[in-house]
Amino acid sequence: MNQATSSEQFFQTDAEQALQERRAAKAGNKYGNPVVLKSKLLAAVPDPASPSSIFTAESAGSVRRVNVDTGDTKQVYRGPSAPVTCVAVGGPGNKTLFAGSWDKYIWSWDVTSKAPGRKYSGHTDFVKAIVCTKIGGKECLISGGADKKIMVWDIETGARLHVLQDQTVSMMAVQDLVVDPVQSTADSIILVSASSDPHIRRWQITLDGFEQIKEASPDEPGAARHTILEHDTTVYKLVFDRDGEEVDLWTCSGDGTAKCLSRLKGFVPDDSIQHGAHVRAVAVTDQWVLTAGRDEDIKIWDRSSGKLYCTLEGHYNEVTDLIVLDGGNRAVSVSIDGTIRTWPLQRADLDKANKEREDRAAGVEKAAPVEPVEGLMTVEEEAELAALMEED
Repeated sequence: MNQATSSEQFFQTDAEQALQERRAAKAGNKYGNPVVLKSKLLAAVPDPASPSSIFTAESAGSVRRVNVDTGDTKQVYRGPSAPVTCVAVGGPGNKTLFAGSWDKYIWSWDVTSKAPGRKYSGHTDFVKAIVCTKIGGKECLISGGADKKIMVWDIETGARLHVLQDQTVSMMAVQDLVVDPVQSTADSIILVSASSDPHIRRWQITLDGFEQIKEASPDEPGAARHTILEHDTTVYKLVFDRDGEEVDLWTCSGDGTAKCLSRLKGFVPDDSIQHGAHVRAVAVTDQWVLTAGRDEDIKIWDRSSGKLYCTLEGHYNEVTDLIVLDGGNRAVSVSIDGTIRTWPLQRADLDKANKEREDRAAGVEKAAPVEPVEGLMTVEEEAELAALMEED
């Protein structure tokens, strides 16, 4: 072990020190036109009122509205005293901002005025996923927590309508929730949930009740399976994508893969992408599939061939979320490194990024200048964040 040069390094191994040094050296790069914040970014969603803005969930206990074109980061929504893990926009007119927190609450604010709204209490552990929807004409909020429960809330009254739990296959911490845009109706929605176990579950929810949907078995005609089981470990993200007439489900997992689960085939994989490390985020356009996660890089895959087309380098810590903007013409990534980066997705731009990456590997281009970046994580912060991000 190297001799420590500071109190922070005293208990670090050589590998941990090397990792810190590599991240510090990489921190000053300008790839992806970074917007630099002082907090770790754990999730993000688009702002429905602005095509160039997003809302970020921050470990500092706040939500921030960021314009990725202008770099404006001044609009901050405060209240939680613990990390914010997820964020959503909904309610009448999409005028309410919701945030799930490590403090077990779901917070809300008026999007425009930033005035605090109702606080939803019921989970007994971290709130890790939230989504807004309408059921039977009623505006509803659905949340999932590390307490292994999914809760359905009446946004207007704050009443908890349902608590969903798998009674057959033990469910672990909920990681993501998404509403099926095809099978949901005005009176009944189909919710899909992902969790720290490899099982993906579908639920039919009405105002009066809910039931877990049994899936057709891909191996035994006429038989049923209780869950969709196509990954080996934690499923982190669920994304519905319209490709032609189909609306398939894309998933990503700690097993290092992203998969397209075909609706017509009973949600079995139509495509499987081998990203190579924990995949925390997946996004899709008509032309590309984007994956990102623990290895810090964003990988762009050609949908028609399934081959890796481009690797975007820039982040120097785990990428936690991806958003597609402008109808698929660009993507936004957020990371534990505290940066928001924007990437054009036109083929010519990706070809240019490939050439620049090849030049850097060959030593043609000098390394990007290293600039001081506030907020590089200490050993204690690394340990704290690991507890937040790892499987429960």
